[in-house]
Amino acid sequence: MPATDDPCALWLSQAQIAAHRLTTEQRGLLQAAFAFRQRCGDDYYSRRLLSHFLLHCNAGLKVAQIARLVGVSRPTASHQQGVSSKEAIQAAHHRLAGRPHGKLLPRYAGPIAEFILTHPQATRYDVLDFIQRTWNVRVSTVALHHFNKKYGLDRATRLAASADRPAVDQAAILSSVIVAVPPSQAVPLPPPPFSPRRPSTRGRSC
Repeated sequence: MPATDDPCALWLSQAQIAAHRLTTEQRGLLQAAFAFRQRCGDDYYSRRLLSHFLLHCNAGLKVAQIARLVGVSRPTASHQQGVSSKEAIQAAHHRLAGRPHGKLLPRYAGPIAEFILTHPQATRYDVLDFIQRTWNVRVSTVALHHFNKKYGLDRATRLAASADRPAVDQAAILSSVIVAVPPSQAVPLPPPPFSPRRPSTRGRSC
């Protein structure tokens, strides 16, 4: 590999990209990407923005080449290839918020099911934002995945259920998941543990 004093050419050679095989458009694009990298740094958020752009701008580069350019693994770059701009920003936002904490309780299943069924286009980050707004609880995407799978709210289970019963209305599904009590109907309270019982024997007849 020939030695060079050009930092951009060195960056390309480290990513195993032959500069002489690049087109004029690719060379200009990668020079701009290198300038962005030099200006914004090599932190997670800069690499995430740069990789998202390079993966979706039809640059004609292979996913492995882009992964080496931005310094991520090949599977990570492949996963980011299928992520929308909104999801990329949401992922960065949740990472910026710090370490996830809190716990998903069983009583959250009903409202989460209602949100998922009434927002079919919502992403997992939209669900996480709903959980944080509703209960002020932040959890990881892995915790949300296990919670949804436990209560049958994950995408695979919902798709299987809709395939088995294509004509089922979402309201019917929601009513089977959420047991709601109307505001006007009071919930009967159980009797105290030591309340006196009514006499079970008949009184004396006259």
